[in-house]
Amino acid sequence: MLPFTDPIKPMKARVRETPPEGPGWVYEPKWDGFRMIAWAGEKPRLESRNGKDLLRYFPELIPSLAEMPAGTLLDGEVVVVGDGTTDFDALQMRIHPAESRINRLADETPASLIVFDVLAHDGASMLDHPYEERRRRLERTYAHLGDRWHLTPVTSEIVEARRWFEEFEAAGCDGIICKQTDQPYVEDKRNWIKWKHRRTVDCVVGGYRIHKDGDKIGSLLLGLYTEDGQLHFIGHCSGFTNQDRVEILRQFEQLRTDDSFGDEVRRPGAESRWTGGKDLSWIAVEPGVVIEISYDQLQGGRFRHATRFLRWRPDKDAAECTMDQLERPSGVGFDDVVG
Repeated sequence: MLPFTDPIKPMKARVRETPPEGPGWVYEPKWDGFRMIAWAGEKPRLESRNGKDLLRYFPELIPSLAEMPAGTLLDGEVVVVGDGTTDFDALQMRIHPAESRINRLADETPASLIVFDVLAHDGASMLDHPYEERRRRLERTYAHLGDRWHLTPVTSEIVEARRWFEEFEAAGCDGIICKQTDQPYVEDKRNWIKWKHRRTVDCVVGGYRIHKDGDKIGSLLLGLYTEDGQLHFIGHCSGFTNQDRVEILRQFEQLRTDDSFGDEVRRPGAESRWTGGKDLSWIAVEPGVVIEISYDQLQGGRFRHATRFLRWRPDKDAAECTMDQLERPSGVGFDDVVG
């Protein structure tokens, strides 16, 4: 019997670009997947961070959830792993309305579970217990789980955490989560710290989207040139003040053109089931303006998240903004990290 009936709101982290140090801090890899809460019971549950049902999209995980000891509630990530790294694009494709497609993808790109916390054990809540005790209970619980389960590693050594920060990125680790050993699990609070990668690159502005207000820039669409000279859409930048958005729109309206991104490379997307009906129409501009941005993570040929504007680069020729600027992580594979 579990001590909870309502969905649990997972504990969160606030982002920092440097890690906390000192006694009482521990460090875990941050995995690029879907956050999940796994419920044991006669009818196992797999819920998203928003309490939505995930299990219907991952039927291959039902036997794994059945392996959970009675009265257990686990916090972790659902991931899809391919070629030694987590593949978020393949994971996203698993969320599909058609049952036939769900079943086919369950065979072609099966998911796995990574756990990093236990919220209930033997039917009793662990939320008020300190992290170090929850970790010990989690390790004992993990010993009884099957091969689709993985236990994320943890270290109290900052030197080791710095090594993980550099070497584990290639396996799908997009940073390090920093926790305190005496810290309880507090639902929906940003009491952990997420230490994330941050890199810079010069990009060409190939277009823009209008803000929902209609009189200002919503986002700039960014590109990098491929070896054959095509402008490849790599992401967007939207972090501007309202005053700047109005002026930026005025400037780019003067650079409008018929098209900018190449025909045989990635282009700005249209509406899809991921966008919830959001207007993704865009306006092409003559590719000449260069900006320097910072980004945290690459996923295939695109920025995984929105970028951060740093400065305009009028001194930089657009032709110099090529894909080879991007730093591709190297290091150990997924199985080397989780065993």
